[in-house]
Amino acid sequence: MAESGLIIVDKPADWTSHDVVAKMRRIAGTRRVGHAGTLDPMATGVLVIGVEKATRLLGHLTLTEKVYEATIRLGVTTNTDDAEGEATATASAAGVTAAEIHKGVAALTGEIMQVPPQVSAIKVNGQRAYKTARAGGEVELAARPVTVRVFDVLDIRTHDDVVDVDAVVTCSSGTYIRALARDLGAGLGVGGHLTRLRRTRVGPYDLSLARSIEQLAGECVILPIGEAVTAAFPRRDVTAEEARVVAHGGRLPAVGLDKGPIGVFGPEGELLALVEEQGRTAKPIAVFAG
Repeated sequence: MAESGLIIVDKPADWTSHDVVAKMRRIAGTRRVGHAGTLDPMATGVLVIGVEKATRLLGHLTLTEKVYEATIRLGVTTNTDDAEGEATATASAAGVTAAEIHKGVAALTGEIMQVPPQVSAIKVNGQRAYKTARAGGEVELAARPVTVRVFDVLDIRTHDDVVDVDAVVTCSSGTYIRALARDLGAGLGVGGHLTRLRRTRVGPYDLSLARSIEQLAGECVILPIGEAVTAAFPRRDVTAEEARVVAHGGRLPAVGLDKGPIGVFGPEGELLALVEEQGRTAKPIAVFAG
């Protein structure tokens, strides 16, 4: 059996997240492989892969903060809000000033309401939005609260009628960088779409830990599940009796670490569970013992 843990992949362009999972199943030698947080085929960078028991961590890791490097092209609107789609409108962005771009970026920073792209995996009436969109239909997607903690402009380049904006974005789970590109362009009155996206961090896992598919094929480096949990969540070490209780799905007294998730470790340093504190007790949300 493969070791339980995380593999931090530097996803190549033109691969889907599912392509990476399929490849990692062969490399790791197990079917029990999943990923935390989808990256579009166009995007590159950090994709967190869970192996064996660590697949139970993935839903919790998906909720962590993410960092992206992006290039936004102003002056062209596409039907997917990125360069993989078809242009639906053009308008000269040559007159857009740096001050206007910075003002537009500031308006999209903080706690904002964001309408997801038409081509997204969100379900509407039981159907993925992207399936409806690619079939020529339109879906009504509700705006959702997201947090854009950092939206910094790194460079602005003008080419004839278009302007390329390089930026770095730190944001909450569920934030679409394509939608930020779309909304920045719309706010400036010239339209916009995403032409480059690289994810540089998911929670505590960044590019310094990531390896290419080729590197992993040569040496499959797995971050052990205990180390992965310690890096991502608060840690709680328990006694042998407490370990027995939580290993069987029982609740522990809360100790005020945080709401959760919290990694619970036994006397020998072994990962036992993730718990959430609810009032005076800590309830297991994933048990890894046994």
